[in-house]
Amino acid sequence: MALKTAVIYGSVRSAREGIKAARFIINKLEARGHDAVFVDAMERQLPLLDRMYKEFDRGEAPESMEWIASVFREADGFIIVSGEYNHSIPPALKNLLDHFQREYHCKPSGIVTYSAGPFAGLRGLANLRAILGELGTPGIPTVFPVSRVQNAFDDDGHAKDKAYDDRVTGFLDEFEWYSRALRAARQG
Repeated sequence: MALKTAVIYGSVRSAREGIKAARFIINKLEARGHDAVFVDAMERQLPLLDRMYKEFDRGEAPESMEWIASVFREADGFIIVSGEYNHSIPPALKNLLDHFQREYHCKPSGIVTYSAGPFAGLRGLANLRAILGELGTPGIPTVFPVSRVQNAFDDDGHAKDKAYDDRVTGFLDEFEWYSRALRAARQG
């Protein structure tokens, strides 16, 4: 059975270069047979957190929140694509993540970080790993950092430097192992 993977992207800036990294990951997941669903903070426009999804009566949450909750409930794992803002993660990503809780439980997360410079968003990684662990979606050990994201992929998410095609293989192999193992444990 195909793995269902939610790819979560949290930038809402008008000139979003990181979306190229998200598209790259989606392309790679689909090539490996995943049912990959793109969850874009800009597209879904969740309000600033006032009430979590679980605090709404059944069927009363905003439509966008219901859609995300459905995707998250069905997912076997999550890949989070995050830039770095002031040594942390984008505020829209944090807001999106915080609306949900039990939908994440016992499902792995893979972390893709990026930046326009040489540090590849790694300074926000520690914050993101802690947030995901607290939400119940522990990060896999391997991460996929992308330096100079504006030059790494074309607009359709194809690597300009084939080294990314090679590097992503180990990251996705590990993510799939954790996704299958935790799915089996949840079903067990």
